[in-house]
Amino acid sequence: MLRTAWTADQLLAADFPEPKWAVPGVICEGVNLIAGPPKVGKSWLSLGLGLSIAGGQPAFGSIVSDSGPVLYLALEDTARRLQSRMRKMLAGLPGPSLLTLATECPPLADGGDRAICGWLDRNPDARLVVIDVLAKVRGGENTTGSQYAADYAAIGRIKYIADKYAVAVLVVTHVRKAASEDFLQTVSGTNGIAGAADAVLVLQRGRNAADGQLHVTGRDVEEAEYALSFDAEHGAWNMLDGPAVDHMVSDTRAAILRFLRNNPGSTPKVIAAGTGITNDNAKRTCGRMVDDNQLTKDTTGRYFVPLAGDALTAPAVSPLSPVSLSLP
Repeated sequence: MLRTAWTADQLLAADFPEPKWAVPGVICEGVNLIAGPPKVGKSWLSLGLGLSIAGGQPAFGSIVSDSGPVLYLALEDTARRLQSRMRKMLAGLPGPSLLTLATECPPLADGGDRAICGWLDRNPDARLVVIDVLAKVRGGENTTGSQYAADYAAIGRIKYIADKYAVAVLVVTHVRKAASEDFLQTVSGTNGIAGAADAVLVLQRGRNAADGQLHVTGRDVEEAEYALSFDAEHGAWNMLDGPAVDHMVSDTRAAILRFLRNNPGSTPKVIAAGTGITNDNAKRTCGRMVDDNQLTKDTTGRYFVPLAGDALTAPAVSPLSPVSLSLP
């Protein structure tokens, strides 16, 4: 049984294992919510992670991860579509036997939680469970309170599973139509969904050199932004080197950022000389970058790249049983 209470001295003396990472630095054990607009590529990203982890390949094309069993609940797909996607992504390589795919799962409150637990009991070394999408398993929660309480309870069921088995669960959902400067506020539903999750990832369409931008924040993961490129030929999301902002801005701004990281406190004249940009363009662009929170400026007219983060302005759930339902 999952222990949930200690005296203070017991808790201080307890020896807990380090959290297990499905993708080091990005996806940790617990409930990881990934949101994004329709057709942005969330399912391609999720299936790619499943194939990489189950097949012992680097996640996002560059992050070495421990291999292990993966359960992918592709609840908006057909077997034919999954087969077509995997053939494209694997490019002739055999499919990993450690990846289990299912196109149906009951709502969590109607036995879906028991089905997932049954698979996890049979696969104690599991590294990742993907639920694509949340709406297909949440069902109608038996709550008489607010929509917030219902949303929190739905994620709470998944969190119980993640905590019980110390496994990373990636839950795919959507974003609101209304834009927001805070990426957490774009997650569809009430704040109960994002609030109950251990981590939130938001996939947005990229600009300039990047095809996508992945925002990550959570309890065990450092807040970060990653620039991604999409390989349409193989349906693969790959992580780009360097800070995300370098890939999300114009070439001129990227050149200024790279120069200032190596030469903090430079003036526009020095920046122009070091990058080949004209003095007027350097001065004008630096001013606009300050307005966009991409640079800071001191009282003497010297510019700096902000440090990471400087510019970033439940009801009880039912007990879970290890009874196996229909999942293979």
